[in-house]
Amino acid sequence: MKILNWFFVLVGIAGLIAVRAFEDRIFYDPFLEYFHEANKNIAFPHFEWGKMILSYIFRFGLNLFFSAMIIFFWFKNKVWTFQGIILMCIVFVVVFPVYLYCIYAQFEIGYLFSFYLRRFVIQPLILLLIIPMFYYRRYTSEKDI
Repeated sequence: MKILNWFFVLVGIAGLIAVRAFEDRIFYDPFLEYFHEANKNIAFPHFEWGKMILSYIFRFGLNLFFSAMIIFFWFKNKVWTFQGIILMCIVFVVVFPVYLYCIYAQFEIGYLFSFYLRRFVIQPLILLLIIPMFYYRRYTSEKDI
């Protein structure tokens, strides 16, 4: 049974890698090339708000699905998986409108601030905080027994 759990963890990791690897073909993101150039003097791209917002939400949904798969099969705890999902959703709900405002202001708030804020929108960085948090939680709960 343990092998099957690790298989699904690897499938989740492969899913996250695939989302990143095929981002230019799967998602509408006019800022991929903009930030890839790492030149803040490049022309601000033209885009469609609705299409871009739906694409970001779809990407978040895929990242959330694969992240939840990793958490569930790694820790085998439905409550922790649900808590991880809620935590990732809270971060997205807080960060996404701020990022959209940065786009609206054409990154006048700051190029690097917008760049790093975008990372929290398009990549599952919060997963890198959740896994150690749950490891520590498991360690402290086993220590109390």
